This record gives sequence, structure tokens and C-alpha cells, in this order.
Amino acid sequence: MERQANAVQEADRHGVLRQLINGQWVDGEGVRVTVRDKYSQQPFATLTQADAAQVQRAVELAHAAFRAGVPSAYERGVVLDRAATLLEARADAFVRAMQREAGFTQSDAMGEVRRCLQTLKLSADEARRLAGDVIPLAGAPGAAGRLGFTIRVPLGVVAAITPFNSPLNTVTHKVAPAFAAGNAVILKPSTHTPLTACLLAEVLMEAGLPPGFLSVLHGSGDVVGWLQADPRVRFFAFTGSTEVGRLIQQAAGLRRTQMELGSIACTILCEDARLDAALPKIVNAGYRKAGQVCTSVQLLLVHESLQAEVEQRLASMVQALAYGDPSDDKTFVGPVISEDAAIRIEAWIEEAMASGAKRLAGGARQGAVVPPTLLTNIRDDMRVGCSEVFGPVVCVVPFKTLAQAVARVNATPFGLATGIFTNQLDAAFAAAQQLEVGGVHINETSSSRVDLMPYGGSKDSGFGREGPRYAVHEMTEERVVTFTTN
Repeated sequence: MERQANAVQEADRHGVLRQLINGQWVDGEGVRVTVRDKYSQQPFATLTQADAAQVQRAVELAHAAFRAGVPSAYERGVVLDRAATLLEARADAFVRAMQREAGFTQSDAMGEVRRCLQTLKLSADEARRLAGDVIPLAGAPGAAGRLGFTIRVPLGVVAAITPFNSPLNTVTHKVAPAFAAGNAVILKPSTHTPLTACLLAEVLMEAGLPPGFLSVLHGSGDVVGWLQADPRVRFFAFTGSTEVGRLIQQAAGLRRTQMELGSIACTILCEDARLDAALPKIVNAGYRKAGQVCTSVQLLLVHESLQAEVEQRLASMVQALAYGDPSDDKTFVGPVISEDAAIRIEAWIEEAMASGAKRLAGGARQGAVVPPTLLTNIRDDMRVGCSEVFGPVVCVVPFKTLAQAVARVNATPFGLATGIFTNQLDAAFAAAQQLEVGGVHINETSSSRVDLMPYGGSKDSGFGREGPRYAVHEMTEERVVTFTTN
């Protein structure tokens, strides 16, 4: 296998992205996939997919590296801290990569970089303080003289399967805590956004992550299937659609998983909401990354007393958003991940309008760019009202009572996060207790996230939690140790 010093330089020179196996960049033996600039739709790189033999070799080497010896907690923390320093120095390269392969604007790409730095540093902290608990055995009958405690031990080989819509920070939220916990990681990034993952892998390897503790395998569902078939892969961390998540969960059997799946994210504006504070947050949460975030505001539930004002003000704000070329610093909404996705989103908008919805802002699709769209007069049976749009579309839905709004959120099969704007304590506590979601954010939108918090959903939005502290615990086992004095 020929070692390639820099996968990104290779892609620039020859247009080919390779697999990382045991510290070496090697050609894949599977079919080739074209990576396109999401705005121009022009090819700019090719990735070579891994075949079954390469997947097996990556698992063998990861398992062998883990068995040979896990770096100490201190060493793991040093590697992750060093990676943060290296990544910060190369921020411009990451931004350029995400602008091309993800269609991110400058602000969206820089947001990914800033959050990734936090995720690396938080993971370094968690590596250093990973510990168990003391068990008060002496308090049990007949246990005098016994000591007990727990330790947390790594699982072994972790498979991280990541999406296109957060090609840096979501990848880091899986890889960094997995290594912080002492695991070897096999990363399969989205074929839409492989370059950013390769950049991150180079940073981690240069920071001192041992060969074998990180592999990058490009490919489609076949690669996931080959990983699932190997019992040495002990944990699957997946972010993606609910449909694919179900398949991965079924194949995992008794092995553990963490699933961050689909959503129809809602934000509630109560009658006492302070619109000057709420509306800018809603615009950002609805349209950043072209609405391609699991927690993007799709349904904006507005108390009927505020509906007219909210629609008028939001329409003006959304119409003012610049959209188009993500390399233009003024652009707020870039392209979605493919022209096919844009065609689907446009069709859903037109279908809703044909059934009575009113478009308050938006316009005709331009290639893979869907103008930021604001809809009202939405019925629950419209696809924009009952399926995940995953595009720059926000729908205004009026309600009479908070109970009605909560029921509307809970009626969806999903349960990732909900925002609610109110200064009434009873409303806030009622929402926190009654909403069937993984996160309730008072006076923030559904898309509010700080990287140190636990993040995950319920129902068809999955289970398990991201956030370095919580992910480290997901990716370790608790072991009880007792001593009896003779």
C-alpha cells in the first residue's frame, strides 16, 4: 500500500480521495463516486470506495491496535488538545472544503469549525477525567471489610457513520469521544462530503493518534453492511435518516448503538413571546445550512393573537436573506446537498400551494438553490406539515392554547427537540414535562445546541446521547471491582 502524505493535496492534484487504513492513504478497490461542488454542480473530486476485503482489513487492524494497548487517558487528552490547535491553524482549508462539498456559506462553515474546536477540547477533558464510582459495600449486611468501585472500560472498535449536513462537527462528536474513551474508530463519512472527513483525519493523525485507532472508509450502504457483519465492531454511532437507522439497529443485534435520526422540529411562540428577541433566532434556526439540520425550525407554532404580526415581520426578514453562491460572503442560504434534493423540496412547496398554502417569501429554484421560503395556511396532511423537509422552508401554524401546540408537536412520530418562547413559568414547566422530545429549550429555538450538553431524541428520532461527556459513557462499559480483606 502506497502511503500518501496528504489526502487533500492528492485530491487537488489528481482528483482522488482515498481510504485511511492503519495510517496510510490507499486506493479503494470498489467503484468510484464523483464528488460535486454543490453550487456549480461541477465535479471536483472522485472517491474510491472500499471493498469487502479493505473493510475487513480495517477492522482487523483496528481490533489489533486496541488489543495491543490503549494510550493512557493523559495521552489521549494530549492528542485531542493538539488536534484542536492544528485544526484552528487550518480553519481556512476546512471552510473552503465545506463551501465546495457541502454548499455551506462562510458563516455556516466557520460555525462548524468553531464548534469542532470545542468538541475536541471537551473530549480531551473527558479523556482525562474518565472514572467510575465508589460503591458503599460496607453498608450492606455481611459486607463488612469489602471495598467496591466501578471503572469505565472502552468497548473496542467503534463504527461512526456520519451525514452530509455536518461534515465536520458531527464527525468530531463521534470520533473524538470514541477515542477519548479509549476505542479504535472506523469512520464512514457521507459520500457527498468526504473531503472534510479526510482533512479531520489528517489533523488527528498528525496530532499523534496511533495508526489503527482511526480508519476512514468511503462507500455506500455496502460498507456499513460489511462493518455490521463483523462482530469485532462493538458499537455503531449513526446520524442519518430514521429508515436507515432502523436497518442498522436491526443488524446490530445485541451490540450497542447511538442513533440520531430524523425530525420535524417545532418552535412555539406563546402569546407573551418577545418577538424582537425570538424572530432573529427563528430565522437563523430555520435557514442556516439551507435548513438541512435535524433541528431546523420546520413548523413555527404561533399563538393566534400574534399570527398576523409574526407573518408580516418574518416575511420581510426572510425576503431580505441573500441566497445563492456560498463563496459570496453576503450569502446566508446556499445550495442544498444536490439538485435532486432541491427538485424534491420545490415539488413539496408547489404541492402545498396547490392545496391552499400561501407563500409569504420564496421563489423559483435555481439549480440546487432553493430560495428561503416561508409558508402559511398549512394543513397537517401536506408533506411540508407531516414529513421532514430538510430544506430552507418554515411553515407558520397558529394555535389557540399551549396544550394544543404541545399536542401538535407530540403528534409527529419524531421527538428530537422543541423550542418555546415564553416568560410564563407555568408554560415553560408544562412544556418541559409534556413535550415528548429529547430537548426542550425555553426562549431558544429547537435548533439551540451547546456542544457540552446531552443531545439526542426519542421516538423515531432515535436514542442515545451525543455531547462528549455523555458519548464517552455511551461508548464505555461499566465494570464492578470488589476487594475482600482476609
